[in-house]
Amino acid sequence: MNTIIRHVRLPSGLTIECAEQGRRGGPAVLMLHGITDTWRSFEPVLPWLAPDWHVLSMTQRGHGGSSAASSLRTRDFAADAADLITTLGLPKVLVVGHSMGAVNALRMAIDQPSLVRGVVAAGAFASFSDKPGFVDFVQSQILTLGEKVPRELAESFQRDTVNGPVAPGLLKTMVDECLRTPAATWRGAFAALLEDDFSTELHTIDAPVLLPWGDADSFSPESDQQRLARQIPRAKRVVYAGTGHALHWEQPRRFAADLIRFEQTLAMPV
Repeated sequence: MNTIIRHVRLPSGLTIECAEQGRRGGPAVLMLHGITDTWRSFEPVLPWLAPDWHVLSMTQRGHGGSSAASSLRTRDFAADAADLITTLGLPKVLVVGHSMGAVNALRMAIDQPSLVRGVVAAGAFASFSDKPGFVDFVQSQILTLGEKVPRELAESFQRDTVNGPVAPGLLKTMVDECLRTPAATWRGAFAALLEDDFSTELHTIDAPVLLPWGDADSFSPESDQQRLARQIPRAKRVVYAGTGHALHWEQPRRFAADLIRFEQTLAMPV
């Protein structure tokens, strides 16, 4: 399937870079990458998706080829995703997010339920500020960044997201992509995660939610997956054995198959 790159201007004035695949008329799918990544985070998955799906993988504000932004809260990212849907005149979407993108997808289901058919929240978090290791990483390595992100930091960060082998060249590509994201976004987005906690609102999510997670995830613990499964009324977990945080990089074909199966359940009567 051909993938084309678009730049869509939102009502806010921001321009969003996104990859589009498939034709309108099929199930609409919106993909939200993790922190510092771009739309290419889901590139390994795209070839395995259903050919009749209309897929948009967006580069979120402040990242890659999308507009810079001063505010990088989960509500901002979720609002951009909603604006992209309405600007393009899409029907209700299946929102697929990874890591920070998973949090943004859940936030969207809270704030804009009329736009969301379902959510796939891969490597999701229930909260951030309660994780001492994460807080120390942000304070010691991210908030102290200058005007340029060292390649060594980007390489270390991306390596830590996987536990097993990935396609040749993939990690280099993802390092290159996250270096397209300016240091100001690294600082602002990570700092915002420490301030954003919507765990008390998770029970309001009405859409079905799939929670894929690798049991070798070095970022998001199983306790967070259990909290999410308990608090979201229609949540279901899927565990990838021996797989790290970026499970869609390590097992893109299985990840796509799980998306296809989940999407099929959304068409079934409740």
